[in-house]
Amino acid sequence: MGASAIRMRATHGKCLDEVAKHCVDFATVRAKYHSPAHPPLENTLTMRNQWKPVSFALGSLWVATLTAAVVMSLPDGLRSDAMADQTTPRAGAIDPGQGLNTAQDLSASFRTVAEAMRPSVVSVSSKTTAKAVASRLPPGLRSQLPPGFEKYFEDPSQGGRQMPEREGQGSGVIVREDGYILTNNHVVEDADEVYVELSDDRRLEAEVVGTDPETDLAVLKVEADNLRAIAFGDSDAIQVGDWVLAIGSPFGLDQTVTAGIISGKNRNRRIVNNGNGFEDFLQTDAAINPGNSGGPLVNLRGELVGINTAILSRSGASAGIGFAIPVSLARPVLTSIIEYGQVRRGFLGAQVRDVTPELVEEMGLKVNDGALIQGVLDKQPAANANLQPGDVVVSVDGKKVRSSSQLVNYIASRPPGASVSMVINRDGETLTKTVNLQERTSEAMAMFNGGSVLGAKLEPITPESAQRYGYAGMDSGLIVVSVEDGGIADESGLLAGDVIESAGGNAVSSVTALQAIITEAKRQGIPLRLIIRRGNTRMIVPLQ
Repeated sequence: MGASAIRMRATHGKCLDEVAKHCVDFATVRAKYHSPAHPPLENTLTMRNQWKPVSFALGSLWVATLTAAVVMSLPDGLRSDAMADQTTPRAGAIDPGQGLNTAQDLSASFRTVAEAMRPSVVSVSSKTTAKAVASRLPPGLRSQLPPGFEKYFEDPSQGGRQMPEREGQGSGVIVREDGYILTNNHVVEDADEVYVELSDDRRLEAEVVGTDPETDLAVLKVEADNLRAIAFGDSDAIQVGDWVLAIGSPFGLDQTVTAGIISGKNRNRRIVNNGNGFEDFLQTDAAINPGNSGGPLVNLRGELVGINTAILSRSGASAGIGFAIPVSLARPVLTSIIEYGQVRRGFLGAQVRDVTPELVEEMGLKVNDGALIQGVLDKQPAANANLQPGDVVVSVDGKKVRSSSQLVNYIASRPPGASVSMVINRDGETLTKTVNLQERTSEAMAMFNGGSVLGAKLEPITPESAQRYGYAGMDSGLIVVSVEDGGIADESGLLAGDVIESAGGNAVSSVTALQAIITEAKRQGIPLRLIIRRGNTRMIVPLQ
């Protein structure tokens, strides 16, 4: 028998002795007040008052005796814990105090949110049938491949190798009770079959309503009753340090919940759509692993603030850095796909870049934050609103602009035809401009891209290409990348590295604009002259 048990039994014995002693005292009192020699009591209240201390003592001792007896009947392990709870904390022990209550409240919040989110979170599985491998390298480079690698670049038209059937696994979240589900594009990309599994174990075939590689989002649709849609939160309002939960099916383990905080906002990693997508990631340390893609990131009110998308890891598993597409970026995509079957985006018609300390010093800007307009396309929304190269957009529709990607993302989130209010800084003067957006189409975007005209490959000049060719402070025009032998550009004397500033007296900032000027000059049968910059010299070049 342990020493603690011996002490407990000794205590138990003492309690019984005390009870016996007081029972004798009570008998003595009772005999005294009921003996024939003793006169009757005059006051009943006095008797009741004399009974109170005796009754209290008997009751307390009886409860103590029963408690001791129950504890002694417990198994050794539980008896030790019960005794420890009744003793003074050991030296060095910490009293959790209010901190324990706070932790328990947080734990209760996690449980509540996790339980409430279960019906809204789904597992997504996809299957892609076998496909032929497309040729990926020019013939001249294929011969340089290591032995055995040729099979990965075979031309399917020549009987190329068939890729085996693939299966994918991810997550999704129900966003409307009529069956619409939001997930990642890469979860269902090129899939021939898509299925979702609900929290009640229903497995349903899903229709891919639409995808958007530029944000890595996709919308699915299932036909089912009793679906619970998640509530949308405000990803713009969430702050670094706020608690969030990531829910999904990592490694196929459905309804997995991990907790963390928002570690950062407005992250741009250039990982979506080969670096050409729209990114404004929320960063979190809530564990995100393969299979979490497409699942919800929620706040402690159970509101959707992001779609879990990617991780930064060298091992392929969570390293404490995960990225989620914010709801502010995802919701317009969802709405557009449901309404049109595709994403329709606003188009500004201007090239923008971040305002950096180096740029502030180089250009003498009067503000330290915002998006610098470095080029404006003719007859496009920015030009129509009289925005000019060198303007700095500091806010749009009342939202402060801190980077060029933030402005681009916001413009793209607005539908074609929408009007946005921009506050700009122009040489220290604050101006407000209303811009009526057009639709962002492939034709519209082609105006930003390079192309071949007159036998020369041309590209809109950028700060990087201007620096590469030695043009300090030049932010508009078309740079000549290469010239074909015997072409009009070659015969007119254009050289690689020249910058075409204007044609026929009109400034040019896109290949499309230059081509339109050339076409009009031909129609009218008039000669066309180019103003070009070559090194430190500005020259007139008549087209031959």
